[in-house]
Amino acid sequence: MAKATEAANNLYVLRDTYFPPNPQDKLTKLRMESDAALKLLDSIPPDQRKLPLQRATYEYLRGKILDVFPDYRKEAEDHLSKAVKLNPSLADAWLCLGNCIWKKGDLLSAKNCFNLALSKGPNKEILCQLSMLVRKLAQGSENQAEMVEESIKHAKEAIALDVKDGNSWYNLGNACLTSFFVTGAWDHGKLLQSLKAYQNAEKDERMKSNPDLYFNCATVNKYLENYERALSGFEAAALKDPGLNASDEVQKIVNLLDKLDNFLKVHKKAKRLASMASSLTSVSLSPPYRRANVDALTEGLNKAVAVVGKIKEGDQLILLDPIYRFADFSWRGKSYQFKSIRVDFLNQLLLNGKPLSPSQAVRASIHAQHKP
Repeated sequence: MAKATEAANNLYVLRDTYFPPNPQDKLTKLRMESDAALKLLDSIPPDQRKLPLQRATYEYLRGKILDVFPDYRKEAEDHLSKAVKLNPSLADAWLCLGNCIWKKGDLLSAKNCFNLALSKGPNKEILCQLSMLVRKLAQGSENQAEMVEESIKHAKEAIALDVKDGNSWYNLGNACLTSFFVTGAWDHGKLLQSLKAYQNAEKDERMKSNPDLYFNCATVNKYLENYERALSGFEAAALKDPGLNASDEVQKIVNLLDKLDNFLKVHKKAKRLASMASSLTSVSLSPPYRRANVDALTEGLNKAVAVVGKIKEGDQLILLDPIYRFADFSWRGKSYQFKSIRVDFLNQLLLNGKPLSPSQAVRASIHAQHKP
């Protein structure tokens, strides 16, 4: 039984670390290895899987091996259900059953399985899966933000059990990133928490084979305007798993940077800038705000400062308490250098001296896939 257990565990390592250019090759490899694991399991003499506890382990391993594929398999659920009936104390069997049921869309039953697994004792892997499932349940719910906070709580509980476990840190990073978007995509503190969690995950050598870690960390860096790190992260993700389409993300950022670079070349002429600046009308600012030009801004948050700009003929835009950043980096032999000004709240924007309405703002969003 020990060899069959090792074969089942190795099967999941293959699932989580093997990302060939053609995804079909991965399925073929999984089928081949799962067939070998099932043969090894069936080679166990009948008299060694006769007793209830022995039979429970056999059913559990058979169900676990069958459930390694991305799609739901009823046969896997049947074997795992038999296992927990024969031995309700098998925590990993409850975990596998929850993952299997999740695949068929019965999320509440899956959550019940995870909670039953946790009732056998604290377990970081189960807590991570529960954290993911809660985020999945949160999608489209009325109390989405509260449920994501519950997800973060479970993620932190997993870390408390093993502070060096990279997967637990990765899961916390995902939970904080989700929280950033569901709360309006304005709190960069959540992005920094997410980035810190991903950086802790990267310290675990086992996580270096996880392309999603690189992709998600690059996503955070993109929103934090760390463009060079974002490009490096997306490129690393593309090399590890071509199926992630991370190369498209690299191209999107490069296109944006090139567009910005070309725009600055056109508009940086002194006479043109002087003409545009002189066309800005005076504005009355409420205390404590004072008007400042871009050159007077300091790196980071500029409290009680207002920057006035023009977006089209006749319209002026005022940015209150802007966050300033000077970007200076190179990518693939091309240098980029520009000044960035950002505000995070709608009430920090004034159009022609008047506040904008919520209908005039578009929040950033993310489409997250939570796969068991």
